[in-house]
Amino acid sequence: MKKQNSVDFCLTSPFYFGYNAHIIQEQTKSQRTTCGIKNPHTPLHIVEKRRAMKILEDRILRDGKVKPGNVLKVGGFLNHLIDQQLLDEIGKEISALFCGQNITKILTIEASGIAIACAAAHYVQAPVLFAKKSKTINISSDCYCAEVYSFTHQVTKVIMVEKDFLSADDRVLIVDDFLANGEAINGLMSIVEQAGATLVGCAVAIEKGFQGGGDALREKGVNVQSLALIDSMDDDGNIVFRH
Repeated sequence: MKKQNSVDFCLTSPFYFGYNAHIIQEQTKSQRTTCGIKNPHTPLHIVEKRRAMKILEDRILRDGKVKPGNVLKVGGFLNHLIDQQLLDEIGKEISALFCGQNITKILTIEASGIAIACAAAHYVQAPVLFAKKSKTINISSDCYCAEVYSFTHQVTKVIMVEKDFLSADDRVLIVDDFLANGEAINGLMSIVEQAGATLVGCAVAIEKGFQGGGDALREKGVNVQSLALIDSMDDDGNIVFRH
C-alpha cells in the first residue's frame, strides 16, 4: 500500500475540507479543467493552489482598484469589507502550503492581517498572535519590538509582541494580506528571531512582485508563498499576474 505523505493527508482529510475525501477526488477533474491544468497526474495540492490563486486573481480583477503610486485597494473584499467565503479559501490554501510543518503560532500584524491569519489558523489549528502598533496600559513593558515602515501609510511605527506569548519552542508561520517592499514581514521576522523561535515561512494573500520585497526574502532563504503575485499594474487599472 502506498504511503500517504503529509501534504496528501492534509488535503484529503475530512477536517481540511469539511467533507469526505472521496468527494474531493471526484471534484479534482473539474478543478483541473477550471484551473487550466491539463496533466491528469498533477498532484492535488497543486491543483488546489491554482484554484485558490484563480479565485483570488479573478476577484482582484473584478473588484480591486489601482490608485496612483502603485497602491492596490482591495478593501471591498479582503481587508475592510471582508468576504468570508473568499477568506476561507485563502485559509485552506495557506494550511495546505505549510502542511506537516508543526506550526505552533501564526504571527501577523494589526489590523488587516488578522482576518487572514484567523482563517489560516482554523485549518492549521494553531493560535494567532498579532503584533500591535501602539502600546496601551494592557500591554506588558516586556516586549519584543521592531520598527516597520508602512508603504500604504508612509510612516514608520514600532510593532510589539509580549514576550509571554512567543518563545524559543515556537514554530512560527507569518501571515499577512500584502507583501510589497517586505517591511512588515521583515519586522515580524525580527520579532521571531528575538524570541529565538523557528520561522517556518511566510504566507501572503497578495504580493506586488514588481516591488521586490518577496524576491529579496526568497534570496535570504525564506519560504514565501503568495496566492496572487502581481507582476505589474498601472494607473489605468491594468493588472498582470505572474505564474
